[in-house]
This record gives sequence, C-alpha cells and structure tokens, in this order.
Amino acid sequence: MQVNDRVTVKTDGGPRRVGTVLAVEGFNEGTMYLVALEDYPLGIWFFNESDHAEGVFVEPYEEA
Repeated sequence: MQVNDRVTVKTDGGPRRVGTVLAVEGFNEGTMYLVALEDYPLGIWFFNESDHAEGVFVEPYEEA
C-alpha cells in the first residue's frame, strides 16, 4: 500500500473503518501507516506487524 491508497483499518471493538493513506514508514518489525479517517482527517498512525497476522491493522479497501 502507498500514499493516497484507500484502505480499511481495524479498531478496538468496532467495524473496520475506511480511510486514505497519508504516509508510509517502514521498520524492521513491520510498516507504519498514517491514515486519514473521517474522525481524524489529519491522520492517525497504525502499525502492521510483518510476522503476525493478528498484528495487521491496515488492509487495502475493496469496494463491494
């Protein structure tokens, strides 16, 4: 995923939310995504762990 891609993010206790990637930062353990959501238009950071499926919070958005 890259800047301007539409994505969904997993948040605590609720449904996945749709947003837009504003920035991407790679790390040894995974990737950080700055995602603009309706409630957070300036962005909020989400971390995807590279070695743990339950640690994936950002996924590509697929329109139904």
